[in-house]
Amino acid sequence: MTAAIRQYLVITGNYWAFTLTDGALRMLVVLHFHQLGYSPLAIALLFVFYEFFGVVTNLVGGYLGARIGLNRTMNLGLFLQIVALGMLAVPAAMLTVPWVMAAQALSGIAKDLNKMSAKSGIKLLVPDEQQGKLYKWVAILTGSKNTLKGVGFFLGGVLLMTLGFAGAVVAMAVALGGVWLVSLFLLKQELGKSKAKPKFTDMFSKSRAINVLSAARMFLFGARDVWFVVALPVYLHTVFGWDFWKVGGFLACWVIGYGFIQAVAPRITGNREGRQSAVFWATVLALIPAGIAVGLTADWSLQVVLIGGLLLFGVVFAINSSLHSYLIVSYARGDGVSLDVGFYYMSNAAGRLLGTVLSGWVYQAYGLEACLWISAGLVATAALLSVLLPDQRPALA
Repeated sequence: MTAAIRQYLVITGNYWAFTLTDGALRMLVVLHFHQLGYSPLAIALLFVFYEFFGVVTNLVGGYLGARIGLNRTMNLGLFLQIVALGMLAVPAAMLTVPWVMAAQALSGIAKDLNKMSAKSGIKLLVPDEQQGKLYKWVAILTGSKNTLKGVGFFLGGVLLMTLGFAGAVVAMAVALGGVWLVSLFLLKQELGKSKAKPKFTDMFSKSRAINVLSAARMFLFGARDVWFVVALPVYLHTVFGWDFWKVGGFLACWVIGYGFIQAVAPRITGNREGRQSAVFWATVLALIPAGIAVGLTADWSLQVVLIGGLLLFGVVFAINSSLHSYLIVSYARGDGVSLDVGFYYMSNAAGRLLGTVLSGWVYQAYGLEACLWISAGLVATAALLSVLLPDQRPALA
């Protein structure tokens, strides 16, 4: 086993462990506070700091990664998630909205430090001339991460029913603490540290390709979260009458399947990774939430329309996401890669922030159909932006 593969496995293992707790925590917070009687908009507001600090963290985190090394930023992310879980293990009377928002803010910082470090680290482990391998490794990392996030959704629902909210977060904090201690010893020192000390202004990308791709990414993820974060779990529980175990289990299966499609996306797209492929897949995706909205408005079989449409959306969205993840890593500069990747995932976090707020507000005011129409419009915007990507694509080995 080569040194590069060993480091890839350490990075992937860290990413997997973190993602499992992140997915479980998301489901725990949504279901627990819905159970306490919080409105959809109030639940969405609990995640505002999570997403807002994700925006800031990706921008500053890329700079930190280039200055101090990706090994340190990844381990810092794991540690902050342990602290965030500990903050939520307090007595129920202390779980006020400001306290939960503060814990979610720490979790958001931790998540995006971890993600930026993982995606940037892979760029440094694959030679520039082996673009096919880079696409495959990024797809596997991204897909497996989302598969485990789905397992985390299921785990969150199960832990809430068996251990309760406080017991669940304590168990996850202890498990993640063990992973953090192992990572401190195994992750390579100075990984991703830039040879030339970057300036603070270098956080902002000067590359047209990265700026365009980042804008498209923002609208793409806003389109997913506008109906997936708050609106869908609450709709499944209130309209379909599903209990928490079933809601968590279904969303877990969806994300697991979504992650699997991400991992095999290179086989689906083949060698078509450039502008035309990005435009095509985004255009196809925009039609799906619009079709679901039409079906719900026409009062067709609600469960068939929603569940079938959600499965189709997951497949096409996964291809879009995997394609974007490859393109950003490929477009990024070699020295100081975390700066470009951090800027890109800042836009990703901005899209999630937009989608999260809209998910609670629009669902509470206008219902799920309105969320779906907004989703279609956001994806269509991503498709139009993708037209502006450079004609050339990175050459595949």
